[in-house]
Amino acid sequence: MGLFTNVARPALFRLGGGDAEHAHEWTLNRLASLPAPALTAMRRWYGFSNPVEVFGVRFPNRVGLAAGMDKNGIALPAWPALGFGFVEVGTVTAKPQPGNDKPRLFRAKESEGIVNRMGFNNAGAAALADRLAALGPLDVPLGISLGKSKVTPLSEAVEDYLTSYRLLHPYADYIAVNVSSPNTPGLRNLQDSDAIAALLKALAGPVPVLVKIAPDLTEPAIAELLEVCLDHGAAGIIATNTTLSRDGLAASDGHLASEAGGLSGAPLTARAREVVRFVHTESGGRLPIIGVGGIMSADDASRMFDAGAALVQLYSGFIYKGPDLVLSVARGARPSRTAVA
Repeated sequence: MGLFTNVARPALFRLGGGDAEHAHEWTLNRLASLPAPALTAMRRWYGFSNPVEVFGVRFPNRVGLAAGMDKNGIALPAWPALGFGFVEVGTVTAKPQPGNDKPRLFRAKESEGIVNRMGFNNAGAAALADRLAALGPLDVPLGISLGKSKVTPLSEAVEDYLTSYRLLHPYADYIAVNVSSPNTPGLRNLQDSDAIAALLKALAGPVPVLVKIAPDLTEPAIAELLEVCLDHGAAGIIATNTTLSRDGLAASDGHLASEAGGLSGAPLTARAREVVRFVHTESGGRLPIIGVGGIMSADDASRMFDAGAALVQLYSGFIYKGPDLVLSVARGARPSRTAVA
């Protein structure tokens, strides 16, 4: 990872005068414009095959790109070329929305973390459906993360999710129901048992539906949610989203403690793993888990697999460590047999 961390990352972190969102958009646009020969060369270098079937979907390897990195799916062909075995786009909402006011994305460099309060900025479900129809099938499974439009009241949330589902499920290998972002007012209330039951009932269909949960839930709350997921046919759990906690921030990143938003990256590593272990134990392995949160090394991923994850996703780790992390995690992935269902 030396070339990325010593050369590429410092250059990327200087873009836009150090503005993290500027660097993010610049990188996405460059990845989206890569010609086919470049993508082929990248895939030869970073590609790694270790197939597995989870919740009825066959994955070429166990390492995925987490939602939030490519919300509108503008660089989809690039992610398999960088070694990812699956890609999750979104979070997308039924209605296009600009998200929260800028600045809304911050690097906690010393802590290897990210604070974001993006607020589901995206072009809307219809625009993503049009893009996916034009692109055609990916070489790897595609997950689509659905969220609630900010202007939609909680009382109408089910119909809002259902609007996105109807538009997008034909293109998805799985659907992720995001009810755990801290950046949309009231959204986490949808993790309550009655609300998640109504959502899962409405979204029942031919495509596996997974529920993404927050790391800030108590164990009794998680246990109640898992019971509902098992009773209403959820295909799995994505654990976890970002945290409202600021534990683990280095002193030099202390100024970010007062910034609103969710924290991801290394400060979340231990808590995300704890939640994965609890979900796996509490569900008796009946709910496959995509483990996400603070995977900054192949060892972090191995520990996540040992905790019960069947698959893992990268976000902050990819930002700080680059594509070599994808390859090292894919090579080292050895989840237990009980983690795969």
